[in-house]
Amino acid sequence: MSDTLTPVRQAGRTQGFLLMFMSCLPVLGAVLLAPVLPRMQDHFGDSGAATALVPLSLTVPALMIALLAPFAGRIVDTFGRKRLLLTGLAVYAVFGTAPLWLDGLAAIVLSRAGVGVAEAAIMTCCTTLISDYFSGTERDRWLGMQTVFASLSATVFFALGGALGAQDWRNPFWLYASSLLFLVLAAALIWQPAGENAPAGERTPLPPLPRTLALPCAVSVVGGIVFYTPIVELPYLLDAAGITAVPTIGAFTALASLATAGGAYTFGRVSGRGTATLLPVAFGLAGIGLVVLGATSVVPVIVLGAVIASAGTGLMLPTLLVWAQSGLTFEQRGRGTGLWTAALFLGEFVCPLLVIAFTGALGGLGAAVVLVGAVALLLALFTRRVLTRDVAVTA
Repeated sequence: MSDTLTPVRQAGRTQGFLLMFMSCLPVLGAVLLAPVLPRMQDHFGDSGAATALVPLSLTVPALMIALLAPFAGRIVDTFGRKRLLLTGLAVYAVFGTAPLWLDGLAAIVLSRAGVGVAEAAIMTCCTTLISDYFSGTERDRWLGMQTVFASLSATVFFALGGALGAQDWRNPFWLYASSLLFLVLAAALIWQPAGENAPAGERTPLPPLPRTLALPCAVSVVGGIVFYTPIVELPYLLDAAGITAVPTIGAFTALASLATAGGAYTFGRVSGRGTATLLPVAFGLAGIGLVVLGATSVVPVIVLGAVIASAGTGLMLPTLLVWAQSGLTFEQRGRGTGLWTAALFLGEFVCPLLVIAFTGALGGLGAAVVLVGAVALLLALFTRRVLTRDVAVTA
C-alpha cells in the first residue's frame, strides 16, 4: 500500500459537510442529557447508587472514547474507514435510544457506555476521513470547521435537551435515532479512500507509529483539560459571582461557545503560519483567559476571560490535531488519529476531577482555574521552544 495513491473520486463539499455533521454526534452524547439530569435524579431517587450513577450516565461516553479510540484507529487502518463508520452509526442508534425502553438505572448506564463505544468509532473515522479526502489548506479548513460545528452544536443540543426533557426526561433520547439518517447518507456518499481495498490475503503488516507522535498526544491530554475547564467551570464561577438565573448563565455559556467556534474558524484562515506559531498563541490565549476568569468576581470580566480562553481553545484543537497527524502515512493515520482522540477525551474526562482536587488544595475554585491557566501559559512557552527547535532541525 502506498500513501501516494489518490482516491477514485474527488471529495467535495457534500462529503465535507456530511463528515462535519456526523462529527457532532459525540457532542450530542456529551451535552444532550445535562439539562435533564435533575429530572433523572428525581425519577430514580436520592439513594447512594442513584446519586453516583445519574451523573455517570452523562460522563461515561467520554471515558469510553478515551479508552477505545486507539482500538478504533487500529480497526480503521486494518479493515477500512467506511465499514467501521457505518457500524458505529448503527450501534449509536441502538444504544442511544435504549433508555427509552430500559427501566433500571444500571442498564441505562451500560447503554451509555455502548454509546461511547460507537462515538469512539464515529469520531476516529470522521477525523481520519477528513485527512484522507482533503489536503493542504483545504484539509486545515475542514479540521477547523469540525471544531466550529462541535462548538455550535453543543449550544443547540443543550437547548434541545432542555426543551425535549421539559415533559419527560426520556424524550431527548429519541434524538439518537438521527444517526440512522447519517447511516443512509454515509452509505451512499462516503467511499473507501484509495489504499485500503487490498484483498485480505495481500494485506501487509501495519507500519509502526512514529515515536514523535508521543509528544503531541501528551500535550493533547493537558489540552483537553484546558479546553474543558471554561466549559465546566464558567457556570459555577458565575453562580459564585451572584448570577443564578439559568437563562443568563446559558446566554454567557453560548457566548463562550461562539468564541470557541470563532477560534476554530480562524484556524482555517491562518493555518499557513504553521503549528510552531499557532499552538503557542492558542495556549497563550487560553492561559490568559483562564487566569482572568479565575482571578475576579466581576461578572463582565469573568465573561471576558471565558471568551478569551474559549477563542484560544478553539484555535488549539485543530492545531493539536494537525501536529499529531503530521508525518503520518495513510496506513498510520487511523491509529494516530485514534490515539490523539483518546488523549483529548482523557483530558476532558479527568478535568472536573482535577479541578475539584485543585479547589480543595488551593482553597477555592477561582484559584484552581488560575492554576490551569498558568499551566496553559507554561505549555505556550514549551511548545514554542520545542516546535521552533524541530523546525530548525528539519530545515
